[in-house]
Amino acid sequence: MMLIIFAFIHSFVVKLKKSIMEYKARYITEDIKLSSYEDKFFKSDIMFDQHMLVWFLSGETKIVQADSTYFFQKGDIFLIPRNQLATIINYPKDGLPHKTVVMHLSVERLRDFYARLNIKSRPLKSQKIYSFNDHPLLESCLASLVPYFDMKEVPPEIASLKITEAISILRTLNKDIDHVLANFDEPGKINLVEYMEKNFMFNQPIEKFGYLTGRSLTTFKRDFKKAFNTTPQRWLTQKRLELAHYEFVEKKKKPIDVCYETGFENLSHFSFAFKKHFGYAPTELLGQLNP
Repeated sequence: MMLIIFAFIHSFVVKLKKSIMEYKARYITEDIKLSSYEDKFFKSDIMFDQHMLVWFLSGETKIVQADSTYFFQKGDIFLIPRNQLATIINYPKDGLPHKTVVMHLSVERLRDFYARLNIKSRPLKSQKIYSFNDHPLLESCLASLVPYFDMKEVPPEIASLKITEAISILRTLNKDIDHVLANFDEPGKINLVEYMEKNFMFNQPIEKFGYLTGRSLTTFKRDFKKAFNTTPQRWLTQKRLELAHYEFVEKKKKPIDVCYETGFENLSHFSFAFKKHFGYAPTELLGQLNP
């Protein structure tokens, strides 16, 4: 019996160590990091609370938003605006890990940058992901960061200068980027039904949905009950399962892809919930669709 327990604990520790080893990050400052996912894919549903500028060194990323799906790989550079919901799936590719240089453009730093400029940002109806491929100035700026990741200490002023340089280059490349970077408003109260119908597939805490619709948690739950006559969690589960069924029938997608693109954490939980709701497993449905 003791041997069985020891073997179980050893197996758990090995898996835990492997999980920890799969993700590595090296920082110049808290706003600049070299991020690496080893061995296998990583999936997360994220709300970005600050802008992220990303340069790909290797690997591949799939980003799913309510209206669009993006694919990025080696050499690509893109900006993800803050307060955006997205499903991020990172893959290794060609035998290399998923590796990126990530620069966070915080509200505090952007406030300092724009304080000296007379710019009035206008609200945007939607904030897409901005791609900046094949721009030597921006790539040169981000590439110059790589040697610093091997240093034990980097003077803070150097990191600050690099972020300022990146912001200045973004403004040169896209004249409308000021309306993204210089917009410091928090989400206001918006139509809850429209927002939830559009974003239900993102696996976020209820508090996040409340924040993004301009409501406290209590107000969000009250308004949700009034609008849908059920609890948020029950409604979210049903909507995600209905979307999953549609993805199988109309788009013939694989269970693993449907699972991660409809807000479920893992395939076993998804399959269990799907069968409980519809009376048959995803594999049974696919077997009927592809006899």
